[in-house]
Amino acid sequence: MITLNQPSTAPHLLPPTIREVRYVVQAQMKSMEELQEEVQRAFGSQLRPEDLLSLSKKLQVEFKEHLITSPQCMLPSHNYVLPTGKEHGTYLALEVGGSTLRVALVDLDGLGGPESLGIRSIESFPIPMDVRRRGDLGFFDWIAARIRDMLAADEIAQNHKPNPEPLHMGIAWSFPIDQTSIRTGNILGMGKGFRCSKAVTGLDLNELITDVCQRAGLNICLDAIVNDSSAALLSRAYVDPSTRLALILGTGINAAIHLPIASLHPSKFGKRSMPAADEVANVLVNTELSMFGKKAYPTTRWDELVNCKHIMPDYQPMEYLVAGPYMGEITRLILLEASETTGLFGGKLPPSLMSNYTLDARILAAIETDSSPGLLSSRRLFHKHHPNNEFPNFSDMQFVQQVTRVVSRRSCAYATAGIHALASLLEDMESSHQIVSTDADSINIGCDGSIINKYPDYMDKVQASLDQMIRLEDNISRKRVVLEKTVEPAVSGAGVAVAMAAAAP
Repeated sequence: MITLNQPSTAPHLLPPTIREVRYVVQAQMKSMEELQEEVQRAFGSQLRPEDLLSLSKKLQVEFKEHLITSPQCMLPSHNYVLPTGKEHGTYLALEVGGSTLRVALVDLDGLGGPESLGIRSIESFPIPMDVRRRGDLGFFDWIAARIRDMLAADEIAQNHKPNPEPLHMGIAWSFPIDQTSIRTGNILGMGKGFRCSKAVTGLDLNELITDVCQRAGLNICLDAIVNDSSAALLSRAYVDPSTRLALILGTGINAAIHLPIASLHPSKFGKRSMPAADEVANVLVNTELSMFGKKAYPTTRWDELVNCKHIMPDYQPMEYLVAGPYMGEITRLILLEASETTGLFGGKLPPSLMSNYTLDARILAAIETDSSPGLLSSRRLFHKHHPNNEFPNFSDMQFVQQVTRVVSRRSCAYATAGIHALASLLEDMESSHQIVSTDADSINIGCDGSIINKYPDYMDKVQASLDQMIRLEDNISRKRVVLEKTVEPAVSGAGVAVAMAAAAP
């Protein structure tokens, strides 16, 4: 069973008072076969390796533009080097994601290799919708309470309780932030349905976390702030020095990349001085990958409907096309149209699917891979989660399965184009600035997220497409791009970041 976010925690749900009651399609009645062919054409075009190379080139143009100017994308961190693998200690680490808070104690033994990094203890807390909808700073008080819950019974935390020395902490923050140091940064906004976004924009994350922890009686020092994708890169690089990219693809999509510092315009560093290239060769960059692709990716009318009904239209165009909740929502909108124009489900969509973001990726994955006679397993599963007046018949479920497959196939292809574009950017920038980060014969990418790591065959399909694209390129110097699964990289990477901060002169 793959674990994906429940629709009740989708980052873009409209308030319950704003419900989608009916989607009126201005189209004539048609057969399911006709609509299926239309969906296949809309989602299946421009997915050949040649097409994906063309998309990649368009994305590379966008990337390079945003390396020069953009306050929200291609953000240089205060991490200039990757870990050596010798960092050691036990550290408190947080991952603040779009739908879940994770609190962990991370152990680093400094001996190198995959076994050198471990998680002593970890707790996951789904972020309730009432917390997400708070317009004040209550979300941060909730975070402090969950830290206290996790540490209450832990021996290390109890040993620190009477000790004047604080427990050192790192945080993987999965929202845009303008970092002013390794331990401070001004929040640029939160998105993902968090109503406190306006209240916290421009405030220093360290001060917010420190204040709420003090009010909760926690003796904690926040020493490192990293984006979740940057944390994934630090985590993977700690055990594999050839890693220079990391990808998160689940509820959303983002990536981190270790680029030559000369690739970025000095203005990208804001008020802080841009380090001299002869002093610092590289910098870890939070790409905010979700925000790219508006100029590159072809879209369908169902994509446009998702975008225009979103509480933040056009804010994260790549995410709206590839991430898990949107795969479900796009599929749901097609089924809604089919019920009205083809008589799918007897002309009546199950009532539970009449609201936004109520078809999640776990259901899609199970239906897409079902090979049971008459698709009986899918029909039972679908009816269990979305009951209707009648049990879904074979032809209806066959239509659902085909739609699911084309939507996930396009998600996979578009994600592949984004990954290829980032790997190409890395090679081009290193070549332009005559920097060789590693002598490895491949670019290894640490991957995290429920879609890239758990959706059936998703990573394998991306890897196969990447291999095809690189073989087609008229550039024999291109390295192979290799995807590697990571486990809990956000919290472990936050722990690595703290250790690196402690070891810094």
